Amino acid sequence: MEKGGVCLGLITNTAGNRLVEVEEGTVIMAPNIIITSMDKLINWSRRSSLWPMTFGLACCAIEMMATYASHNDLDRMGIIPRGSPRQSDFMFVAGTVTKKMAQIVRRVYDQMPEPRYVISVGSCASTGGIFNTYSTVQGCDSILPVDVYIPGCPPRPEAFIDGIIKLQEKIKNEHFRWSRWR
Repeated sequence: MEKGGVCLGLITNTAGNRLVEVEEGTVIMAPNIIITSMDKLINWSRRSSLWPMTFGLACCAIEMMATYASHNDLDRMGIIPRGSPRQSDFMFVAGTVTKKMAQIVRRVYDQMPEPRYVISVGSCASTGGIFNTYSTVQGCDSILPVDVYIPGCPPRPEAFIDGIIKLQEKIKNEHFRWSRWR
């Protein structure tokens, strides 16, 4: 090879390599070599492409639809709503859950692949709201394991985005949840 020619894939000058720490535990070497743990890599990929299962039951579903509109642009966060539970990463439970619908909500949750998450949206889904009756489930956490609660009646689209960011932070801090030995 001639001096100054193209050297694809070869590192010729190792003395000038410097390590740059971009995040705690993640180091980038000079010619685009990234050194990190499998936990951080897998959690980064999972939190950067969340696909929600939208399960709207009442007025909170209208605000959920407004969140998916172009004004908020959830696509930039990698969030694409799915119509099938088998392709979803987390589920929005938005609205009043009645005892009749609780079985269906649980069935949809059971059809989702692991790891799966639940975001409870609004006061009706979180606590039963003002409906303290025989037919209303007093909080969807009695039928599902809830990861993030979004308060409000109904919550604004900004609250939805804040809840998604909280879920992304939770996924970022997980350790070894992606493994079959967890």
